[in-house]
Amino acid sequence: MLDEFLQRARVAYFSMEIALRSEIPTYAGGLGVLAGDTLRSAADLSLPLVAVTLVSRHGYFRQELDAEGRQIEHPAPWDPAKWAVPLDAKVAVRIEDRPVWVGAWQYVVESDLGGRAPVILLDTDLAENLPADREITHYLYGGDQRYRLKQEMVLGFGGVRLLQALGFEIEAYHMNEGHSALLGLELLRRFTYPKSELRPGESPYDLPRVRQLCRFTTHTPVEAGQDRFSYELVQQLFHDEAPGISTLPLPLQELQQLGGREALNMTQLALSLSDFVNGVAKRHAEVSARMYPGYQVRAITNGVHPYTWTAPAFRALYDHHVAGWCHEPELLMRAADIPDAEILAAHLEAKGALIERVRQATGVALGAQALTLSFARRMTAYKRPELLFTDCARLEALARRWPLQIVLAGKAHPQDEEGRRLVAYLNQQVRALRGKVVAVYLPDYDFALAQLLVSGSDLWLNTPLPPLEASGTSGMKAAFNGVPSLSVLDGWWVEGCVENVTGWSVDSAADLYGKLENSVLPLFHGEPGGWVRLMKGAITRNAVYFNSHRMMRRYAAEAYLR
Repeated sequence: MLDEFLQRARVAYFSMEIALRSEIPTYAGGLGVLAGDTLRSAADLSLPLVAVTLVSRHGYFRQELDAEGRQIEHPAPWDPAKWAVPLDAKVAVRIEDRPVWVGAWQYVVESDLGGRAPVILLDTDLAENLPADREITHYLYGGDQRYRLKQEMVLGFGGVRLLQALGFEIEAYHMNEGHSALLGLELLRRFTYPKSELRPGESPYDLPRVRQLCRFTTHTPVEAGQDRFSYELVQQLFHDEAPGISTLPLPLQELQQLGGREALNMTQLALSLSDFVNGVAKRHAEVSARMYPGYQVRAITNGVHPYTWTAPAFRALYDHHVAGWCHEPELLMRAADIPDAEILAAHLEAKGALIERVRQATGVALGAQALTLSFARRMTAYKRPELLFTDCARLEALARRWPLQIVLAGKAHPQDEEGRRLVAYLNQQVRALRGKVVAVYLPDYDFALAQLLVSGSDLWLNTPLPPLEASGTSGMKAAFNGVPSLSVLDGWWVEGCVENVTGWSVDSAADLYGKLENSVLPLFHGEPGGWVRLMKGAITRNAVYFNSHRMMRRYAAEAYLR
């Protein structure tokens, strides 16, 4: 099963989470969906990538809402044997005073164009391991700091060793966020200078060679979002059974020079061990460069996979009018010539699918002619989902004047109390607006629901607190379906917003209501031709550029072929 993949050198793409398909809940949000789109485009373009992640047997979580709209978490288990193939290779990673054995499954991302990208899912649920160690790869972002560091040891150390055991020839290692930064320490362990060439006091580690092998993409524009582990914990987990013996791949003092003096900062470690570092939007690269003085931070703006995020009706429309759009999304600039009636018909079909999903999930009947405003993403404070409800009286007045309906969705991390509070608050607002503004909160936001939302909405809302949105990709997905954005100028929207052409920018609640009242709703309800021009603007200005094919071609040219 693996032989065909071993015939050429590959780039190893490490990510703690990857959204492979809706039935495999090995992702929590945008980072994992981006990783999945990366692999789907790699397969489409026949780029030689092999991905490494954790099997996350119990997934992230399923979200239920109680009668008060509060989030309740349930396990989301999946069976790897149903979707992946077990691999024979096993490696050991020493954690605390014992070896933890790591096995693997292989899932293959297959393209209709013939390309394939293998994904190695690391698994410690093996008979050789203690019960606690068997659970290391069960819960995505679960447990405490100790559990998380064990996961990152399995991903970084175990991932590099597993690839070697399987016979992969790796020419570069790409770290998607800092969770996999320990792979750099594993490479330092492997690449050392001969003792005969060292002068007294010189480090034996071939740092330039390791840096030449590593690439790092940072997604976190705030220090609070970076993984940090105390050196006390690090020394505990890297401890051998022999008294006073550490299994750190390099002395603690040298590790502190690479990963930070006070605590092991995984972002800092990845920066120190990579010769190519990039942010995921131009604005994000600028913010990151200020955060990490002394490092060159390039910008490769994120993109989304064209076929995956385009609704069936629009796929058929593009296939008819823009042959080859899947492989060359830039051809969608020709969508300007598609007849307006066909654009509207495709959109109404996608909107109908969303309306039916809402009816099944909530019993609420949305109107096909009302403007559907959607906000769906990870629920956390900086996303500011409450901004839309700052002045509910004005929102009600808008809905009395023009048909308007609101669709909300999103999960909060179980340990994010502010995010959980926001979920309950939004549901409270939905109940308070009943009979005045049609609004729903859809539970259990996942891959499949996202596909319906980004295509069936009329307007996509995003209100992050600048400059905390590294990129964002949901609005890019909406653009492939002719759905314009109403968004704060942060992340990708700084590059994607052409006012009144691809959507609108907002900077406050007052501005948000003003744009709805003076620009959005009058255009949608009063000028159908003008609204279709806006839809075409989203396709011909945004979809043509903010796609993962363009993104991967840039990674190949600028990061991998160095």
